[in-house]
Amino acid sequence: MMRTRVKICGITRYEDALAAVEAGADALGFVFYPPSPRYVTPEVAAQIIAQLPPLVTTVALFVNETADQVENIIKTAGIDLLQFHGDEAPEYCEQFSRPYFKALRMSPDIDVVAESERFTKARAILLDAYRPGVPGGTGEAFDWDRIPANLSKPLILAGGLDDKNVAQAISRVQPFAVDVSGGVEASKGLKDRSKITLFMKEVACAN
Repeated sequence: MMRTRVKICGITRYEDALAAVEAGADALGFVFYPPSPRYVTPEVAAQIIAQLPPLVTTVALFVNETADQVENIIKTAGIDLLQFHGDEAPEYCEQFSRPYFKALRMSPDIDVVAESERFTKARAILLDAYRPGVPGGTGEAFDWDRIPANLSKPLILAGGLDDKNVAQAISRVQPFAVDVSGGVEASKGLKDRSKITLFMKEVACAN
């Protein structure tokens, strides 16, 4: 079984980024969605990213953002990878100078296979819990049995993951990667080093 990659999202401070990297995280997520309690400005993200060691992927999370603002944040922060978490169309996602993956919220009527096949150039599909009016970061899990087995793209599993359920999630779903935010926080936007360490330990045990 391939090693499950880990993205720790909602980074707002350098010390949290460093704790995630030291624990073995593969990617760090920065939320550029102002209504989110985990929002970070492009300037602060740039300062954090400038201090990171090599071989750590930085991911920018957007929700229905203007193309000009996405371009500005790519340039300002020096982001590697884009995550679109709103209602963006494939044509929108493909216009930028960075690879991307698309987040899908598991609403009751979603056809995951059909949706993932619309985004032909996405590097992966992220599946997250659904709550009406909330684009992500709910801290809620969804029924993993709803995930189709025939997805054509790598799967990133999000939604309510923490050190108590991530090993079970990996065993059942066998995703390419897991994405955690609230499950490793002391409070919204502030990470907890011990929770990060526990989470990464559980991921390692599941592989």
